[in-house]
Amino acid sequence: MGTIVCGVFVGALALAAGPEAGKEVVLISFDQPALPENMKQNDAEAEIVRHKHGRAMQVGFHQVDWPNVFFTPADGPWQWSAYAGVAVDIFNPENEPVDVCMRVDDDPSADGLVHCNTGDATIPAHGHGVLQVRFNTSARQRFWGMRGIPIQGPVGQGAVIDPSHVTAFQVFLSRPVKPRTLILEEVRLFGEGAAGKDLVPLPFVDRFGQYIHADWPGKLHIEAEFGERLRKEQRVLNAKPELSGRDRFGGWADGPQLEATGWFRVEKVNGKWWLVTPEGHLFFSNGMDCVGTWEQTFVDGRDGWFEWLPDREDERYEQMFADVSEAHSMADIIGGKGRTFSFYRANLLRKYGENWPERWREQAYLRLKSWGFNTIANWSQGDVLENSPMPFVASIGVAGAVRELEGARGYWGRMRDVFDENFAKAADASVAQAAGKFANNPLCIGYFVDNEMSWETIREGTLASPPDQPCRKALVDQLRAKYGSLDKLNEAWGTSAADWDSLRAPEKPSAACSADLGAFVYQFARKYFEVVNAAIKKYAPNHLYLGCRFSSAPPEAVRACADVADVVSFNLYRRSIPCEKWSGANDLGKPIIIGEFHFGALDRGMFHTGLVATRDQKDRAAHYIKYVESVADCPAFVGCHWFEYIDEPVTGRWYDGENYNIGFLDVTDTPYPELTKAARKVHAEIYERRYGPAR
Repeated sequence: MGTIVCGVFVGALALAAGPEAGKEVVLISFDQPALPENMKQNDAEAEIVRHKHGRAMQVGFHQVDWPNVFFTPADGPWQWSAYAGVAVDIFNPENEPVDVCMRVDDDPSADGLVHCNTGDATIPAHGHGVLQVRFNTSARQRFWGMRGIPIQGPVGQGAVIDPSHVTAFQVFLSRPVKPRTLILEEVRLFGEGAAGKDLVPLPFVDRFGQYIHADWPGKLHIEAEFGERLRKEQRVLNAKPELSGRDRFGGWADGPQLEATGWFRVEKVNGKWWLVTPEGHLFFSNGMDCVGTWEQTFVDGRDGWFEWLPDREDERYEQMFADVSEAHSMADIIGGKGRTFSFYRANLLRKYGENWPERWREQAYLRLKSWGFNTIANWSQGDVLENSPMPFVASIGVAGAVRELEGARGYWGRMRDVFDENFAKAADASVAQAAGKFANNPLCIGYFVDNEMSWETIREGTLASPPDQPCRKALVDQLRAKYGSLDKLNEAWGTSAADWDSLRAPEKPSAACSADLGAFVYQFARKYFEVVNAAIKKYAPNHLYLGCRFSSAPPEAVRACADVADVVSFNLYRRSIPCEKWSGANDLGKPIIIGEFHFGALDRGMFHTGLVATRDQKDRAAHYIKYVESVADCPAFVGCHWFEYIDEPVTGRWYDGENYNIGFLDVTDTPYPELTKAARKVHAEIYERRYGPAR
């Protein structure tokens, strides 16, 4: 899933409700003649303007990566520990919604990942909104391992911070596609610090993995309802099976007939990129990620949370438990160790009986076809792919003893050094193992390799690494050859390195430095994609290389992917796709597929909306239609894949605490009717809509 460094996550409570009533104080009022003295304008222009019956601060944000207004305390750190969070009241004067972000730092070294909390909101066109960050503090330990908590909902993204030592906060935009203007009315501190920890009686999770202290449409109350729901759903699926006018791969049988090669391929038709089925029909990939049953949540260290847990010795529930030891470094993100349990699997046993794995899998195929999906997408369970009657994509991760880029660390970890001689060996072995399963299967569209890598760390991280780092040695050799001497490089770069080993990328690079580092990023990325592509064509020559699922990446890395891969992939958590970013002068010359997107809400017993918030399930369904239509309307795109099949555990998945309402199903294996109806509607219309005149 995408990096949460304020740019994709949209604060749910800014839509569902403002900060709770209670303790509140105005931190900054902009109803004054002058701009705040403790504010810096970074790629932004602020001014005090007349607004309503007084004044407010209008900010024009430039079209750069992170334009912001940056506030610091006048006399030592701010002491905000008595409050639950900080909020900004904002008015949007523009004709379209604007996504805006805020970051709160408790140390000058904050960098978007550490020593900070972040939050987002979408401010409606010509409307008001609340942008807020709820502090993620050590006082939340009662609800450890959860991104969103009962009563309070989503807390600020990022590490645990100390709100008694706040050194800065900023209001910013994340890579705006054009200049934006917003009006900031007031900054407030709200809520009682750590008040939420005493508001929720224990236990708060029932035997089905649902929140106890609320009710909502679709909540399951007794075990007998499983059978009733299954019978009702079967009637619906029988009445509405897979969509008509499709070939056996889900392609457009009623559309034009192209060359049938027996394998999936790409072709530009009528000015738009398409996937083409093995039978030669146009194919737009509507996919579902994570069709699987593995979701687990910690139960050790959470005494009193759960109304019911089975005896560990009960053989019926043996598959529902797992142990996470200190060897699982990802669990360290939330500090969890010990037993985990899957309420979803327990519910499947109750619903389908002893042969639940097979019955669940067959039900998944029926559901996806009825809802109009034609692709089983990334991260799906092995047996789901191996038995699939539908097209699917496979996932490969390059594993092996490859040196990492030691001078930089991104959200999911460090980049592997492609100049390490072991990289090509590792890529070959990893692809051989994965592709060997599906190389002769025409239902396999192709392979995603790796996911959301830290491409943005190459530029500075290469020279920040030790002198023996292979990629650093390659870059230094190139710079020596270009400039001849360190003195000439220092002059061109505006640096003062005493020797080549101490050379670092400057904080403000010169034009020459920026060009040199950009060229190396492209070279690094090009080498990565060429090595991976060669392995795929060696072991699965009939399948497509679908790229690496960019979350954020410098343009040089994206260009390198487009120069090599068959399809470029992005995980794009947005409300819709701005086609201009990938068309005209921005056209990559290759088709694009979206590996992940989703929307969530807080009206069905969940505590976090995921990365893009909506008001409720009805609004969530409307967003699904709008997003898919925006993708279909853009000539560069050949599909989009929803993340994910079921909701995450209400008490957080074991390795990072995500507990998002992002499923087509809840924990009781019950579909969200609003969302499934919307999916079938938009999928049924997709081919006629996309095949129209080129836009």
